[in-house]
Amino acid sequence: MPGAQRSRMTKVEENASVTQLELFFDLVIVFAFTMVTDLAAHETTAVNMLRALLILTMLWWAWIAYSWLGNVVKADEGIVRVAMFVAMGAVFVIALTIPEAFHDLAGGFYGPLVFVIAYLVVRLVHLAVFLLASANDAQLRGQVVRWAAGSLSVSATFLLIGAFTDGGWQIGLWFVALAGDMLWTQFAGTDWRLNSVKHFAERYGLIIIIALGESIVSIGIGVAGLPIDWPIIVGSMLGLAVSGLLWWAYFDVAALTVEHAMHHATGARRIQIARNCYTYWHFPMIVGVIALSLGLKKVLNYVGDGTDHTLSDALHGIPLFALYGGVVVYLLALVGFKHYATGNLGVHRLVAALLLLVLIPLANVLPALAALGMLCAVLAALIGWETVRYRDPREEIRHAH
Repeated sequence: MPGAQRSRMTKVEENASVTQLELFFDLVIVFAFTMVTDLAAHETTAVNMLRALLILTMLWWAWIAYSWLGNVVKADEGIVRVAMFVAMGAVFVIALTIPEAFHDLAGGFYGPLVFVIAYLVVRLVHLAVFLLASANDAQLRGQVVRWAAGSLSVSATFLLIGAFTDGGWQIGLWFVALAGDMLWTQFAGTDWRLNSVKHFAERYGLIIIIALGESIVSIGIGVAGLPIDWPIIVGSMLGLAVSGLLWWAYFDVAALTVEHAMHHATGARRIQIARNCYTYWHFPMIVGVIALSLGLKKVLNYVGDGTDHTLSDALHGIPLFALYGGVVVYLLALVGFKHYATGNLGVHRLVAALLLLVLIPLANVLPALAALGMLCAVLAALIGWETVRYRDPREEIRHAH
């Protein structure tokens, strides 16, 4: 039996890297992120933004579950490989069902119920594999059971009831389900296992890259089928620059600093950093990038579509708040991410976030392309100042052995 157990599960080693199957899994998440952006862009109202946020929360909570599992047992070995493919299929169904998660379309199955069932399949597959993986680890088994009893059972009940309602009731029930899920995870204990700090940090860094990649996809979708001209080229380059600067803000120093802090932490403190810095603080980063994607998509649509808009038209309302607010949320989350692990408060990033909020009224009267340029200029100034001001500690963090 021990030999059979080993053939089914392979423990993740300390210096492990993210597996190719996990990257494959993330490609399905990319498609789902794109569908969330499309849902938000379809109807730019506050209610629809809340719907998109709820769906994004479900996707995030499904994804983070597998990030913890993949740090305990290798995702591409034995029965875990099969489970990953089953989960990928369920996530793909979730993505396909996003357009009718709140409004069932005529014909076919009842969309909201299919959406919830696919989500619960992802969660139940994860739970089943985690129970198998913790068979010989009483501490981890207790943590998994405690977490599932208070998290999955409650969320499943409210999600299923919500699927048979509509309007405010559906939104409210799903909000309670997801909020309860996130709160219970915070208080369910710190008896998880973190076998590889390197793998865990790399896993979350890759999801940031994937989200930023989705923002670039949104730029292309915004001008798809339009004749190329200078406004499209300038707008595309500005959008790419914004995404690149956000990449720089995360990967240049912040990600390395927190990874080092987690590596040197021990016991419950290491689990707390993994949970709070990665599971929680990375979520608003993803929200911010998806919001940015919506804003970029609208800007490129403005500058490329000469029939409904002109180059002098300003970006208003939710698309403008998504463009600037998405970056603000991302920067604030980065500050919280680094502060929890190191105690270092990134005041300069707080100042940049505040400046962007102050500039929103000005961006509201500027042409959309100019508003995007102003956003890019603020980020470029922030990154440039950080690179010069913290040159020596930056060099030490990036290149110290």
